Amino acid sequence: MTATIIDGKTIAAELRKRVAADVARVKRDHDLVPGLAVVLVGHDPASEVYVRSKHTQTQAAGMASFEHRLPDDVAQGELLALIATLNADPAVHGILVQLPLPKSLDTETIINAIDPMKDVDGLHPHNAGRLAGGLPALSPCTPLGCIILTKTVRPSLDGLNAIVIGRSNLVGRPLVQLLLNENATVTIAHSRSRDLARLCAQADLVYAAVGRPEMVRGDWIKPGAVVIDVGINRMPGDDGRTRLVGDVAFAEAREVAGAITPVPGGVGQMTVACLLVNTLRAACAIAGLPKPAV
Repeated sequence: MTATIIDGKTIAAELRKRVAADVARVKRDHDLVPGLAVVLVGHDPASEVYVRSKHTQTQAAGMASFEHRLPDDVAQGELLALIATLNADPAVHGILVQLPLPKSLDTETIINAIDPMKDVDGLHPHNAGRLAGGLPALSPCTPLGCIILTKTVRPSLDGLNAIVIGRSNLVGRPLVQLLLNENATVTIAHSRSRDLARLCAQADLVYAAVGRPEMVRGDWIKPGAVVIDVGINRMPGDDGRTRLVGDVAFAEAREVAGAITPVPGGVGQMTVACLLVNTLRAACAIAGLPKPAV
């Protein structure tokens, strides 16, 4: 058996089209233009690539895009003042501070300063708490993308056994809450979990978000399981070029799984698309409009 490849690129493109259609609708019917402000501190190359992608895709969806670039040595007070300005700006419905931040800045303080209604990264304690309580909230984009990808091959997650490998606030923990909301039975595993291979082998859904190249092996996978690989690891290739690999040994797992996401071309494609979803949802909520269908 060879697994179905879950094509994140195609699924993300379809999601962006649906967002653009809803953006056009709220513009037409309510004279509302959703606006996303992205704040980039410093010159991290990977972050700059993400910010360019976000800017391009935000504009392509018909939204307003605002970029704020600050130097590495920006004072924390200056960054907090910018966030306060964005919180008060009626044209801005979503605020994203690109992580990681320089060590001179306190990430928790910065995130906590964002208006929870504009927190399109879903990291503010208000949104994290609501998500944990099973209440409507802005959810982190990558976990949201994982759920959407999963449901393209398993429309109902009711009663399925899921394992989330990784417990970060950005992916692992919120993904667990989203899976519980879908009525899955969830195990959260991490670097200190015992007999991880056995835990994986019991799961119908495997989410690898641990940041270790190809850690999850093919013989860990239950035959027919859905495997969602969140990892993006840069490794030297045989030809001397850098290659991207996930947290799952793709070639091995593909021979066992029922469906699997590739790296690249899987979860990463969904993160920005889900950011657009969150910005549209935030704009509608702030304006007192019904939650968009997308």
